[in-house]
Amino acid sequence: MARNMHPTPDHRPVAVVAGGSRGLGLQVCRELVGRGYLVHATGRDAATLARAEASFGGPGGPFRPHTCDVRDPDAVGAVVGSVLSEHGGIDAAVHVAGVIGVGGLEGVTLGHLHEAVDTMLWGPVHLAFAVLPSMRERGHGRIGVVSSVGGLVAVPRLLPYSVAKFGAVGLAEGLAAELAGTGVTATSVTPWLMRTGGHVHARFTGDAEVDDGWFAPGATWPLLSLPVDRAARRIVDGVLAGRPVVSTSPWVAVARRVHGVAPATTVRALGLAARLLPGTSPERDWRRTDTPATEGHELGRRSRALRVLAGPGRRAAHRQNQDASGVGRPPG
Repeated sequence: MARNMHPTPDHRPVAVVAGGSRGLGLQVCRELVGRGYLVHATGRDAATLARAEASFGGPGGPFRPHTCDVRDPDAVGAVVGSVLSEHGGIDAAVHVAGVIGVGGLEGVTLGHLHEAVDTMLWGPVHLAFAVLPSMRERGHGRIGVVSSVGGLVAVPRLLPYSVAKFGAVGLAEGLAAELAGTGVTATSVTPWLMRTGGHVHARFTGDAEVDDGWFAPGATWPLLSLPVDRAARRIVDGVLAGRPVVSTSPWVAVARRVHGVAPATTVRALGLAARLLPGTSPERDWRRTDTPATEGHELGRRSRALRVLAGPGRRAAHRQNQDASGVGRPPG
């Protein structure tokens, strides 16, 4: 069992969750609060953070919001510094913040790559390096870096996402090796598809209407994706136990083993899948630094069939604070 230093006056352990205002990050916050943690959560949008805070009972509750962009090391350092100043220590730090860009290679710009890498690789670097000095001084701490199965096997039409997630896996596994024997652990989290409602914020860089037609059902259909509460429970279990690697589905282990045994065959199969996917992307100058895209919630009215297929995702989007209509109270 992981040892907690209980730095708060009421003896609650303290956690920082980067990207905790919605989606999987919000569910990770719920799971930690349910286990007695005081959670400081970051997010880029103040209104989304406020709705999340209200779902935990409002100001003074177990969820403390911080408006912060994880791409900015000074902003992350300021949040960690304020938490340390208030509580004296941080027991767990989990990086969940992410962006999903969907589209073919022709439409990818340097801006798209920087957006993904700065958020999902530099973001966890900033958080880990901000919390490590105090954790190492205390001889205790848990760091979790949420990557994806897309950090083990490159997913078609998600090149910037896969680049960043592969880097996040390397970061977490490297930290785990470097920190061995210190009392501080790092966990590489590689989830399978989850019903987080995040498809409404997916950024389509090609034919948005067509790409949404396969991406939304794939990310939300129960036969293909996991309930987010189950995934968050496994993630928190693994991070707090200090396991070096955590996945949320046997399919992740299958993907890891198949790629390890037959990497060339796996890449060729993924290439075939990419060719079979519908939709095209406009050819853009790859040197552009902007990030042209259409978010899922900006799309026009979906077909009846697509609304039915993506129905579980629409309900998840509401529960996980992915839309402006509010968020249900967390269980417990």
